[in-house]
Amino acid sequence: MSSSRPDTHDAPVGEVAESTDEASAPRRTSTALGGLLSLLAIGHTAMFMVYMGVGQVLLPVQVEALDPADKVANLGLVSGVAAVFATLFNPLAGLLSDRSRRRNPWILGGGLAALGALALLGAVRSILLVTIGWCLVQAMMNVYQAAITAVVPDRVPMERRGLASAMVGIGMPIGSIIGVTVATVFVPHDVRTGYLVLGAVIVGAAALFTAMVREEKLPVIETVPLGRQLSAFGSAMKADDFRWAFIGRFLMMLGYFAVILYQLYILQDHIDLPEGLSPAGAVAIISPLGSVCMLLSTVVGGVLSDRIGRRKPFIAISCVFTAIGMVIPVLTPTWAGMLVFCVLTGLSFGCFMAVDTALVTLVLPSADDAARDMGVLNVANSGPQIIAPFMASLVVASLGGYTALFVTGAVITILGALAVVPIRGVR
Repeated sequence: MSSSRPDTHDAPVGEVAESTDEASAPRRTSTALGGLLSLLAIGHTAMFMVYMGVGQVLLPVQVEALDPADKVANLGLVSGVAAVFATLFNPLAGLLSDRSRRRNPWILGGGLAALGALALLGAVRSILLVTIGWCLVQAMMNVYQAAITAVVPDRVPMERRGLASAMVGIGMPIGSIIGVTVATVFVPHDVRTGYLVLGAVIVGAAALFTAMVREEKLPVIETVPLGRQLSAFGSAMKADDFRWAFIGRFLMMLGYFAVILYQLYILQDHIDLPEGLSPAGAVAIISPLGSVCMLLSTVVGGVLSDRIGRRKPFIAISCVFTAIGMVIPVLTPTWAGMLVFCVLTGLSFGCFMAVDTALVTLVLPSADDAARDMGVLNVANSGPQIIAPFMASLVVASLGGYTALFVTGAVITILGALAVVPIRGVR
């Protein structure tokens, strides 16, 4: 690109011919933005194909094959340790990407490294090596994730951030559906090939994005010392409304992921499946069903909360219905009960995420530090995913199996509903 082009860090996808026709500029900009958002949607879809296809299908199957007797405890260990790596690498990779003032090299490098890590994970034959392999996958995927999520604030105008968020957001339900379906094809006899296929998907998405989205180095900015960053993170939690919003998000995520992580094992050991339906086949049905419900309620919940002008009731009701959904397989441990569980939790969790994100933006401690404070909130997303595997394995082993796990998840999500009550700045 020519260095004389203004705002090169907001340059459109691909090469755009220079023109003095000002009337056509908005149309060119809109077309370029549409291309960028489409590629972002593809990139996020590929990312969630890996996360969900591996996390919900391939990894549990591999862990069970290595040690069937201790599969619950081993999956909790593997998932929990890897979640720590993910939590550490995401901000680290984001910091390195910020300091280099480039995104594409980190997106492509993360994708390529993730393929190598997935190939290694599929080849190992011990729980220790599976733990190391999944940690490496999480680390490399978070290099990719940190860079691609930074593209929106880098290149999308403020007035189009809502559209960008929607395009990025569809990656989770669509990626979950495709990833779980693809992974199930390779169960139980060809798990290694499943890892390679999902690795090829993330490399393809990274290569497509970096080939189509041309970038130049972003302007240099002042580097804030790490000590000042940590102090700023701590100060955000002093605001009462923000702290309660953080607690509510943390509890909802903890209760939800404690159950979802063990979905395959629940279908194996707790649910009476119809004849001819394997646990992996059941996952391939309920995971897409839940994702579709989540996508639907994300849109509907966000729109309705905007129109009514209320947030807290939607969040509280979502937590309550998530808890109700978790009780269903306790009362009816059947395939029909799991389908009801899937629909209720998908609808309620999707609505919660849409409305709670809107609520948080309304209780940020400082408008000048919005990015920092949203980063604090991300701890409420990642932290529960570290704690949930360990907590769930202890509950299953010590408190009465999967029935106790469902009840524990329900109680935690109810506490999440109560956490929004003290928030005063938002109705």
